[in-house]
Amino acid sequence: MNAEFDHFATWLATPLGRYVAMSELAWFERSVVDIFGYKAVQLELPQIDCLRSNRMPWRLQAGEAAGTQLKCSVQALPFDEQSLDLIALPHVLDFCQDPHAVLRECQRALRPEGRLLITGFNPWSLWGLRRLKPNSEIPWKGNFVALPKLKDWLSVLDFQTLQDEHLCYRPPVQRPGWLEKSRFLDQAGDRLWPAGGGVYCVAAVKRIRGMHLIEPQWRSATATAGSAMAIEKLRQQARKDRCK
Repeated sequence: MNAEFDHFATWLATPLGRYVAMSELAWFERSVVDIFGYKAVQLELPQIDCLRSNRMPWRLQAGEAAGTQLKCSVQALPFDEQSLDLIALPHVLDFCQDPHAVLRECQRALRPEGRLLITGFNPWSLWGLRRLKPNSEIPWKGNFVALPKLKDWLSVLDFQTLQDEHLCYRPPVQRPGWLEKSRFLDQAGDRLWPAGGGVYCVAAVKRIRGMHLIEPQWRSATATAGSAMAIEKLRQQARKDRCK
């Protein structure tokens, strides 16, 4: 069992963790409200109810963390192929053992045009620099997958990125007073340092590769025979012209 999700859930109860949780919850609520279908799944971290504003009739929280409705490995999902319409991954890639394996499982389980929503810590930010401190603990010793790398992985798995944005521009400190005084950075961050937020959010859709239409052999044979007849008629007409 991966205990890092439970440790991160405990961290979410700290002042800095609550700031992250509330910021991401607002993004998930905006993102899922207009996604339609029948089945939606959130992997890990039930402390952030990513599907709260979604209206699908079947919504489930799954994973290894305490409090999830369905206990399972995020790298081996117990769902049929192409059976889900929406999967939410709040920091799952940050703390799972094999992020790419998780994405492959999501690709397998999602229906064509199914949506994938991901949040993760941005290594190219002040929050990423916090990882350099010796003896770092959760969340600073997570995977911190870079956004460009994540987009490459998604592209290889036939996902198209629809949206990406950054959140949490305040410095990664636990003092509530400092967090409150730096509130203005959340409003100014997108303008002054667009890719510098401590958390990134990605919305992607599963696409189907284009198919090449192969014509039946009889059609090709007919076209070939027709071309041969036309050439023979031209030759006969040319011989008649020379005899005149």
